[in-house]
Amino acid sequence: MNKVETLEDNLEERVKPLKSFLSRRSFLGKSLAVGAGTMGAGLLAKTLTAQVSDANSRGGLTRGDADILRFLAAAELIEADLWLQYNELGGIQDPEVPGGTGSPAYTAALQVLDGDMNQYIHDNTDDENTHAAFLNAYLESKGADPVNLDQFRTLMGSTATGVNPALIGRRLTNLTQLTVDTSWWTRYRSDNKNPDFGDTFPQAIAGLAAGQFPAIPRTDADLTPPDHLQAIANTAGFHFGFIEQGGTSLYPSLAQRVTHDEALRIVLSIGPTEAMHFQTWHDKAGNAPPLTDPTNGLVFPDLNAPPFGGEQFQTNLIMPEPTIFLSRRFPIVSIIRPTETTGAAMAALNALTADGLFIGQTPAFFALLTQLAQAADHARHG
Repeated sequence: MNKVETLEDNLEERVKPLKSFLSRRSFLGKSLAVGAGTMGAGLLAKTLTAQVSDANSRGGLTRGDADILRFLAAAELIEADLWLQYNELGGIQDPEVPGGTGSPAYTAALQVLDGDMNQYIHDNTDDENTHAAFLNAYLESKGADPVNLDQFRTLMGSTATGVNPALIGRRLTNLTQLTVDTSWWTRYRSDNKNPDFGDTFPQAIAGLAAGQFPAIPRTDADLTPPDHLQAIANTAGFHFGFIEQGGTSLYPSLAQRVTHDEALRIVLSIGPTEAMHFQTWHDKAGNAPPLTDPTNGLVFPDLNAPPFGGEQFQTNLIMPEPTIFLSRRFPIVSIIRPTETTGAAMAALNALTADGLFIGQTPAFFALLTQLAQAADHARHG
């Protein structure tokens, strides 16, 4: 079980010198502890001048702030890519979100979950596109490097009728071999557990977490039989929730490491939109009809009937159940979870990798994303 940080732990962590640079606060805390005569005034002035110059070169952003925004930009580029694939086949294709011509059969299967699914998919796609574009534009405005993943757009994706033919073989993400973690469903229904305390949670759809399944038609052959196509749409419904609950946690987790006021405002302003997406998809996933895919045996059970049902699975319980937070001695409270900041970026990357999104990607892709995630996790507030 992860230990909840004490005040002393936080203070100790904040005075650790960073490998890349030494913050004013940590430097002063360390120098006071060992005595004013340990380090000369000239070296102190040089260190602080270098730090200020480093931040000024990025318009006031600290190196850590820029690293956090870069990782978030990479995450949004990944989201934008996967959502575009969903929109090409099951959303609304228009000048706002162009590309593809739609798959009527797949769209109809998604609309079993909700009649407005195509509109919601369109709007979620548009949102992620704007998040990625804004974060990169802001980084450039501060003289910091943006994120470009175009060299890794090499995955095949779907070849079903309705996709944008110009993007076949030019995808960042793979929606055809997903292993979807649905423990977020039970996590948000628990009133006595929190992943920040090391707690684990059962899967809502156990089969989705135990195999590899498509969330979009891979070819036109996936359009039949009907229960197979509906299973693909059901998989998408739960995958939508998985993706957006990740963003819902990532932003507040990394916000705790931001120093620059404007960068913090950005993180705090984009993050809640991810929560709005998650709330929408949490509701729609509960409408996935019970069935067994005749082609692979994937089972979608009735979550309202035995042995399911109850507060752990009931489909209309979509508000975050109050649970433990910070310490078990406090009253339970309705919160986003997890929001632990330590290792948050790497945890997000690991979750997306385990999801199967990157099956087929190159070692260079994983090396770059790992570098971006580690840099974001290395950032320190102040």
